[in-house]
Amino acid sequence: MCLEEILMAKKGAALLEESPSAAAKKDLKKMLKAVLDDDDGDFDSEAIDRAMAILSDLKGIKSKKGVGITIHDHHHHHHLRRKSQASVPEEFKCPLSKELMKDPVIIASGQTFDRPFINKWLKSGNRTCPQTLQVLSHTVLTPNHLIREMISRWCADHGIELPDGAKYADEEDALTESDRDHFLSLLAKMSSTLPEQKQAAKELRRLTKNVPSFRALFGESPDAIPKLLFPLSRDGTTADLQEDVITSLLNISIHDNNKKLVAETPAVIPLLVDALKSGTMVTRSNSAAALFTLSALDSNKTLIGRSGALKALVDLLNEGDALAAKDAASAIFNLCIVHENKTRAVAEGAVPAILKKISGRVHVEELVSILTMLSNDQRAVEEMGILGATPFLLEILRATPCPRNKENCVAILYAICCNDRSKWKEMREEESRHGTISQLAQNGTSRAKRKASGILDRLSRRIDLVHTA
Repeated sequence: MCLEEILMAKKGAALLEESPSAAAKKDLKKMLKAVLDDDDGDFDSEAIDRAMAILSDLKGIKSKKGVGITIHDHHHHHHLRRKSQASVPEEFKCPLSKELMKDPVIIASGQTFDRPFINKWLKSGNRTCPQTLQVLSHTVLTPNHLIREMISRWCADHGIELPDGAKYADEEDALTESDRDHFLSLLAKMSSTLPEQKQAAKELRRLTKNVPSFRALFGESPDAIPKLLFPLSRDGTTADLQEDVITSLLNISIHDNNKKLVAETPAVIPLLVDALKSGTMVTRSNSAAALFTLSALDSNKTLIGRSGALKALVDLLNEGDALAAKDAASAIFNLCIVHENKTRAVAEGAVPAILKKISGRVHVEELVSILTMLSNDQRAVEEMGILGATPFLLEILRATPCPRNKENCVAILYAICCNDRSKWKEMREEESRHGTISQLAQNGTSRAKRKASGILDRLSRRIDLVHTA
């Protein structure tokens, strides 16, 4: 799906429209379908060749206008080896850097970016897709082998030597022996005197934030994480020391290869839950962010759910400032992908906490997404009805421009009304006053249309029953 989106999006679509050959366009679509339907990931080499040839034809018009360019890679301050007389096809450029991708990866929204640039985006604390702006359910980066292969072939055809993205990442991440010695000496200080612990914790927080390769070091030594956590296992930990250790733990967890190791180190999740309950607002927020990051793995979702974290996350959603509430919501969303955690979240008061925030117009889209996930839990739907969710959801449905948000609202409304027949009266009044549901049945996403039509069917049947009674 991602390749099709890339090719049809923005200027890619323009290239197709400019094509003088309808047959080429048809052939490209056919070829794309064949490649995209191939679920085992072994992409057909001939199909890629044909796609490359057609893409080359389709951008012919643009290339004729092109002038000689030198393609730069600002991230590595490294020129591609030769000047190219051809314009780089838009679908091969990273949406963030606007340059030819060397290491294309797919993120949770299905969009493709060059690894160093999307990494920088995510490490700056962003949890959304830069293109679709949707909240990412996880931050795992998946190599886009198909686009990578097509870029390699395009470069070969145009005499361009494409630097190996993986090699560059290795060069950038290479640590010296003195770096490793420094790392070990900082860990040793974590079990020394309080002033030394504080100084070491500050430095580890800084390094794990700014130097990605330092995160990987924690995965190389089995006692590195326990050493980092040592001060938190003792009484008398100061608030700033706790904040630095928890934030370092968050930074370490961003590294994909660390997620399993961190969550399965016995002390980690209990200490994160403790920090969620008792830390400063920054510590609580970063603890929630660490749980969000770790919960990208399904096995971690189960571990975290059974640790009592959901109660602490719901409390933070209730009490936290805007940033902390957002971190809590992100973690709750991820955890509730696993069914047993939905039941836990509802039991811990997630529904009233979410509705309270929604009524204050805080993080509406993220919280409506969580309610949608909970709307197949009987107790959650009953609580939504009792707590008066219907008018809020109808108001959001009327006001939001976001199709996904509309879809989620109508799905929840359908569940509430089917559970509590007294709610159909509100829906009928809404429909006669604003026609909200009819509009959605005509213009919504396919799922929104289905739910809206279901509501309209029920409304018309109920009117017929009244008339025939």
